[in-house]
Amino acid sequence: MEKYLNIIKNAYSGYWNYLKNEIITINHWDNYFYGLIVISILVWTLEIAFPWRKDQSIFRKDFWLDTFYMFFNFFILNLIILIALTDTTSAFFNDILGLIGLSVSSFQLFDIDALPLWLGLLIFFIISDFTQWNTHRLLHRVPMLWNFHKVHHSVKEMGFAAHLRYHWAEPILYKSLLYIPIAIIGGFDAQHVAIVHFFSITIGHLNHANLGWDYGVLKYIFNNPKMHIWHHAKELPEHARFGVNYGLTLSTWDYLFKTNYIPHSGRDIELGFDGDETFPKDFISQELYPLKK
Repeated sequence: MEKYLNIIKNAYSGYWNYLKNEIITINHWDNYFYGLIVISILVWTLEIAFPWRKDQSIFRKDFWLDTFYMFFNFFILNLIILIALTDTTSAFFNDILGLIGLSVSSFQLFDIDALPLWLGLLIFFIISDFTQWNTHRLLHRVPMLWNFHKVHHSVKEMGFAAHLRYHWAEPILYKSLLYIPIAIIGGFDAQHVAIVHFFSITIGHLNHANLGWDYGVLKYIFNNPKMHIWHHAKELPEHARFGVNYGLTLSTWDYLFKTNYIPHSGRDIELGFDGDETFPKDFISQELYPLKK
């Protein structure tokens, strides 16, 4: 028990020092704090320059709520729970494997560091995205998980910051289900992971932005605003009552597994879910909503 308490303590102090250093120091390109700010400003600028819904305000409905969610979920949540939970779970899992004479490396199929960097990153990205696509489907299909995911679907006007409006429990599920696939392929150093992470953040911001883009033929590879708007549609087709267009960064999985749905432009469709009229409007109430359910 003392071992795990020390892991939790070190996780808190380590992440606090990391976050403090990220805010104070701007001399490295993989700075997540300022990286998120730069990506957000760039995508917001695109929204302002090329708005799809012309009558939507620059400071759309819930703009500031979503901006708070963006920084809370990306940084403060890590400090409060995620890093400590991740480190403790990892240590506990390794200890359990150790009891039967195994380790995480026992599951490693190949050493991704031995591959060319571009190929290793591509494999890492594809496996991560496919795992997250399946996790996203679970959030829609399992009633208990859907109550948590409703926070994200409570968005009524789409904008870049809506990308990171989600309940704190979601990343716990995503990270848990990602643990084994990532262990199988080995790891990268933090700078290499940042390349994939920044790319995914950018695509995610664009997917939720007030932009009418589908990227032409690349729409079959990358998720896009015209596709993702239908994922947030309040009225779903009869054949897909659990949802459509589950892709996070890649749209390929939806086309492969027949969950794609884009009947028309979708620019002015109503967003949300059945019963969202009574869904809480403030941060604290939205965080407590699934726990009460």
